[in-house]
Amino acid sequence: MTVVSHEAHPLFAEPYFRANIAGTITPEQIRFIQGLKMVNNMENLISENLYIFEEPELKSIGDAVQEILDIYARDVLCIPQRLYVTQSWSLTNPPGVGMHGHSHSNSILSGSLYYCELPQPPAGMVFTRHVTYQQIDLAPEADRRNVYNSPITRIIPKQNDVILFSSRLTHMVEQNMTDKPRHAIAFNTFVKGKLGKYRDVSELQL
Repeated sequence: MTVVSHEAHPLFAEPYFRANIAGTITPEQIRFIQGLKMVNNMENLISENLYIFEEPELKSIGDAVQEILDIYARDVLCIPQRLYVTQSWSLTNPPGVGMHGHSHSNSILSGSLYYCELPQPPAGMVFTRHVTYQQIDLAPEADRRNVYNSPITRIIPKQNDVILFSSRLTHMVEQNMTDKPRHAIAFNTFVKGKLGKYRDVSELQL
Protein backbone atom coordinates (compact mmCIF):
# COMPACT_ATOMS: atom_id res chain seq x y z
CA MET A 1 0.00 0.00 0.00
CA THR A 2 1.53 3.30 -1.13
CA VAL A 3 -0.98 5.78 0.34
CA VAL A 4 0.44 7.00 3.63
CA SER A 5 -2.50 9.20 4.60
CA HIS A 6 -5.57 10.82 3.13
CA GLU A 7 -8.10 13.45 4.15
CA ALA A 8 -11.25 15.03 2.77
CA HIS A 9 -12.08 18.68 3.44
CA PRO A 10 -15.09 20.77 2.43
CA LEU A 11 -14.38 23.42 -0.18
CA PHE A 12 -17.69 25.18 0.45
CA ALA A 13 -20.47 24.57 2.95
CA GLU A 14 -24.21 25.05 2.25
CA PRO A 15 -25.89 25.93 5.54
CA TYR A 16 -29.45 25.90 6.69
CA PHE A 17 -30.36 27.87 9.80
CA ARG A 18 -32.85 26.92 12.49
CA ALA A 19 -34.23 29.28 15.12
CA ASN A 20 -37.17 28.88 17.49
CA ILE A 21 -39.62 31.63 18.43
CA ALA A 22 -41.68 29.78 21.04
CA GLY A 23 -43.82 32.21 23.01
CA THR A 24 -44.03 34.74 20.18
CA ILE A 25 -47.11 33.38 18.42
CA THR A 26 -50.49 33.76 20.12
CA PRO A 27 -53.57 31.54 19.77
CA GLU A 28 -55.35 34.52 18.18
CA GLN A 29 -52.66 34.76 15.52
CA ILE A 30 -52.90 31.04 14.79
CA ARG A 31 -56.65 31.42 14.29
CA PHE A 32 -56.08 34.46 12.06
CA ILE A 33 -53.60 32.62 9.83
CA GLN A 34 -55.77 29.53 9.56
CA GLY A 35 -58.73 31.75 8.68
CA LEU A 36 -57.00 33.24 5.63
CA LYS A 37 -58.55 32.48 2.26
CA MET A 38 -56.67 29.62 0.60
CA VAL A 39 -56.44 28.66 -3.08
CA ASN A 40 -55.12 25.61 -4.94
CA ASN A 41 -51.34 25.40 -5.43
CA MET A 42 -50.72 22.39 -7.71
CA GLU A 43 -50.89 19.87 -4.86
CA ASN A 44 -51.41 21.75 -1.63
CA LEU A 45 -53.11 25.03 -0.64
CA ILE A 46 -51.61 28.53 -0.56
CA SER A 47 -53.04 31.76 0.84
CA GLU A 48 -54.56 34.17 -1.63
CA ASN A 49 -52.69 36.94 0.20
CA LEU A 50 -48.96 36.59 -0.54
CA TYR A 51 -47.87 39.39 1.81
CA ILE A 52 -49.35 38.16 5.06
CA PHE A 53 -46.63 39.64 7.30
CA GLU A 54 -47.99 43.05 6.29
CA GLU A 55 -51.25 42.27 8.10
CA PRO A 56 -51.38 44.22 11.41
CA GLU A 57 -52.43 41.05 13.24
CA LEU A 58 -49.13 39.37 12.30
CA LYS A 59 -46.75 42.28 12.96
CA SER A 60 -45.13 40.64 16.00
CA ILE A 61 -44.42 37.48 13.99
CA GLY A 62 -42.91 39.51 11.16
CA ASP A 63 -40.76 41.37 13.69
CA ALA A 64 -39.51 38.05 15.13
CA VAL A 65 -38.61 36.79 11.66
CA GLN A 66 -36.78 40.06 10.95
CA GLU A 67 -34.74 39.57 14.13
CA ILE A 68 -33.72 36.12 12.88
CA LEU A 69 -32.74 37.55 9.49
CA ASP A 70 -30.63 40.19 11.25
CA ILE A 71 -28.80 37.45 13.17
CA TYR A 72 -28.21 35.46 9.98
CA ALA A 73 -26.86 38.47 8.08
CA ARG A 74 -24.58 39.45 10.97
CA ASP A 75 -23.34 36.06 12.22
CA VAL A 76 -23.58 33.69 9.23
CA LEU A 77 -23.23 35.79 6.08
CA CYS A 78 -21.20 38.45 7.96
CA ILE A 79 -22.43 41.20 5.63
CA PRO A 80 -23.25 44.87 6.33
CA GLN A 81 -26.40 44.80 4.19
CA ARG A 82 -29.79 44.07 5.76
CA LEU A 83 -31.98 41.13 4.80
CA TYR A 84 -35.71 41.77 4.74
CA VAL A 85 -38.85 39.80 3.93
CA THR A 86 -40.40 40.38 0.52
CA GLN A 87 -43.36 38.02 0.05
CA SER A 88 -44.86 35.87 2.80
CA TRP A 89 -47.67 33.35 2.56
CA SER A 90 -49.50 30.56 4.36
CA LEU A 91 -49.43 26.93 3.22
CA THR A 92 -51.61 23.96 4.12
CA ASN A 93 -50.93 20.34 3.22
CA PRO A 94 -54.11 18.31 3.77
CA PRO A 95 -53.85 14.61 4.69
CA GLY A 96 -52.16 12.64 1.93
CA VAL A 97 -50.67 15.75 0.30
CA GLY A 98 -47.05 16.89 0.04
CA MET A 99 -45.48 19.69 -1.98
CA HIS A 100 -43.74 19.50 -5.33
CA GLY A 101 -40.03 20.17 -5.75
CA HIS A 102 -39.27 23.84 -6.41
CA SER A 103 -36.88 26.71 -5.75
CA HIS A 104 -37.51 30.43 -5.20
CA SER A 105 -36.71 33.07 -7.83
CA ASN A 106 -35.81 36.70 -7.08
CA SER A 107 -34.91 35.83 -3.50
CA ILE A 108 -31.68 35.37 -1.55
CA LEU A 109 -32.86 33.34 1.42
CA SER A 110 -36.20 31.62 1.81
CA GLY A 111 -37.73 30.44 5.02
CA SER A 112 -40.41 28.30 6.60
CA LEU A 113 -42.16 29.06 9.88
CA TYR A 114 -44.01 26.28 11.67
CA TYR A 115 -46.38 28.46 13.62
CA CYS A 116 -48.64 25.78 15.13
CA GLU A 117 -48.56 22.18 16.27
CA LEU A 118 -47.39 19.76 13.58
CA PRO A 119 -49.28 16.50 12.99
CA GLN A 120 -47.32 13.44 14.03
CA PRO A 121 -45.27 12.00 12.48
CA PRO A 122 -44.27 15.30 10.86
CA ALA A 123 -43.55 15.39 7.13
CA GLY A 124 -39.99 16.49 6.48
CA MET A 125 -38.46 19.02 4.11
CA VAL A 126 -36.18 17.37 1.56
CA PHE A 127 -33.40 19.37 -0.10
CA THR A 128 -31.71 18.28 -3.32
CA ARG A 129 -28.00 18.89 -3.83
CA HIS A 130 -28.06 19.18 -7.61
CA VAL A 131 -29.80 22.06 -9.35
CA THR A 132 -28.98 21.11 -12.95
CA TYR A 133 -29.29 18.10 -15.23
CA GLN A 134 -27.05 15.20 -14.17
CA GLN A 135 -25.82 13.12 -17.10
CA ILE A 136 -24.07 10.62 -14.84
CA ASP A 137 -25.71 9.62 -11.57
CA LEU A 138 -23.06 8.33 -9.17
CA ALA A 139 -25.23 7.42 -6.21
CA PRO A 140 -23.44 6.56 -2.94
CA GLU A 141 -24.32 3.42 -1.05
CA ALA A 142 -27.34 4.17 1.14
CA ASP A 143 -25.58 3.38 4.43
CA ARG A 144 -22.47 5.41 3.51
CA ARG A 145 -24.01 8.77 2.70
CA ASN A 146 -22.33 11.78 4.26
CA VAL A 147 -22.01 15.55 3.85
CA TYR A 148 -19.72 15.05 0.83
CA ASN A 149 -21.79 12.65 -1.25
CA SER A 150 -25.44 12.64 -0.20
CA PRO A 151 -27.75 13.79 -3.02
CA ILE A 152 -30.47 14.85 -0.56
CA THR A 153 -30.82 16.15 2.98
CA ARG A 154 -33.98 15.69 5.06
CA ILE A 155 -34.96 18.13 7.81
CA ILE A 156 -37.67 17.46 10.38
CA PRO A 157 -39.28 20.71 11.60
CA LYS A 158 -40.65 21.37 15.06
CA GLN A 159 -43.37 23.71 16.25
CA ASN A 160 -42.24 27.37 16.37
CA ASP A 161 -39.17 26.65 14.22
CA VAL A 162 -38.03 29.14 11.61
CA ILE A 163 -35.83 27.43 9.01
CA LEU A 164 -33.76 29.53 6.59
CA PHE A 165 -32.07 28.20 3.45
CA SER A 166 -30.66 29.42 0.16
CA SER A 167 -33.48 30.22 -2.25
CA ARG A 168 -31.64 28.51 -5.11
CA LEU A 169 -31.92 25.07 -3.47
CA THR A 170 -34.52 22.70 -4.88
CA HIS A 171 -36.70 21.39 -2.06
CA MET A 172 -39.98 19.61 -1.51
CA VAL A 173 -42.21 18.53 1.37
CA GLU A 174 -42.97 14.90 2.05
CA GLN A 175 -46.50 13.58 1.88
CA ASN A 176 -48.55 14.27 4.99
CA MET A 177 -49.18 10.75 6.28
CA THR A 178 -51.49 11.83 9.12
CA ASP A 179 -55.21 12.54 9.26
CA LYS A 180 -54.66 16.22 10.16
CA PRO A 181 -53.58 19.19 8.00
CA ARG A 182 -49.97 20.38 8.12
CA HIS A 183 -49.68 24.18 8.36
CA ALA A 184 -46.72 26.48 7.73
CA ILE A 185 -45.77 29.98 6.62
CA ALA A 186 -43.18 30.53 3.89
CA PHE A 187 -41.35 33.71 2.93
CA ASN A 188 -38.71 35.12 0.60
CA THR A 189 -36.07 37.76 1.27
CA PHE A 190 -33.82 40.29 -0.41
CA VAL A 191 -31.21 42.82 0.75
CA LYS A 192 -31.16 46.54 1.45
CA GLY A 193 -27.99 48.59 1.45
CA LYS A 194 -25.04 49.34 -0.78
CA LEU A 195 -23.41 46.68 -2.95
CA GLY A 196 -20.06 47.07 -4.67
CA LYS A 197 -17.72 50.06 -4.64
CA TYR A 198 -17.96 53.53 -6.17
CA ARG A 199 -14.39 53.58 -7.56
CA ASP A 200 -14.81 50.08 -9.03
CA VAL A 201 -17.89 51.31 -10.93
CA SER A 202 -19.79 48.42 -9.33
CA GLU A 203 -21.80 50.41 -6.79
CA LEU A 204 -25.49 49.62 -6.44
CA GLN A 205 -27.77 51.18 -3.83
CA LEU A 206 -30.72 48.97 -2.91
